[in-house]
Amino acid sequence: MYDVIVIGGGPAGLTSALYVARAGKSVMLLEQNAFGGQMATAPKIENFPGVDSVDGATLANNMFEQAIAHGVEFDMGSGAVALVNEPTRHFVVTTEYSEYQAKSVIIASGVSHKHLGVEGESELIGRGVCFCAVCDGSFYKDKPVVVVGDGNSAVQYALYLATICSQVTLMTWSTKLFCDEEIAKRLKSNDKIEWVQNATVREIVGDDHVTGVAYADEIGAITYHDCDAVFVAIGQIPHNEAFSGLVELDERGYIVAGEDCKTSCDGLFVAGDCRTKGIRQCATAVGDGAVAGFSASMYVDKL
Repeated sequence: MYDVIVIGGGPAGLTSALYVARAGKSVMLLEQNAFGGQMATAPKIENFPGVDSVDGATLANNMFEQAIAHGVEFDMGSGAVALVNEPTRHFVVTTEYSEYQAKSVIIASGVSHKHLGVEGESELIGRGVCFCAVCDGSFYKDKPVVVVGDGNSAVQYALYLATICSQVTLMTWSTKLFCDEEIAKRLKSNDKIEWVQNATVREIVGDDHVTGVAYADEIGAITYHDCDAVFVAIGQIPHNEAFSGLVELDERGYIVAGEDCKTSCDGLFVAGDCRTKGIRQCATAVGDGAVAGFSASMYVDKL
């Protein structure tokens, strides 16, 4: 039996595992795909403290190697958690290939961005197709960009990008914005933001890099719009289905937890983008990982 099992090998999970190992506890780290999560696919990261500029794959590999060097064990696979012994707080994590037991579990399963599903999108991810304005906006300083979406995130992206980019075009499927009234007013009064309504993106255009988007209006007429980047802000999907019977989820499927990273199930902690929080960045994921790893280690000491 392990002291702690960490589910998810993104920055939150890697940091959690590192902190648990450094606390002298045995820890198993589970990851279904590639260690580093979404961070590993970023072509350049320039907002991680202490690092001027690094590609995501290099940063992910450095975090992974550091965790392994401190004794973290790892296996490939996603896990579903069950609490099989209430008095002793005995957890069992079942993956596609194995079963592991632990005294505590940290869920760091992450999220995935919803995609438009149009031609050119997947091919140009990291080459003008972006999903995070805070992460990638500075790469398009003084250049025209498009934001697709009609919720709080999309409007906030547009407002943020307007402070950096030469022109921001917000494209929404209808004539409504589903966001806070205050930021809607700010968007409508910003001269650098053009709001294109009843617009359905059909294609993201470009060879080596985004050069524009083709969108249809309400009658189906196609228009081409020049831009250097497209920021897709149509929502995220947390990977928490496997834990819904054990921890409290909010209406969007995120695990309910505060800055202490404690869930509604004693002995089970959460870290990173999959929990309820306002800002989802590499730096905040690492912060969660430190808290969750320390908290899980303290929990094990009290058993």
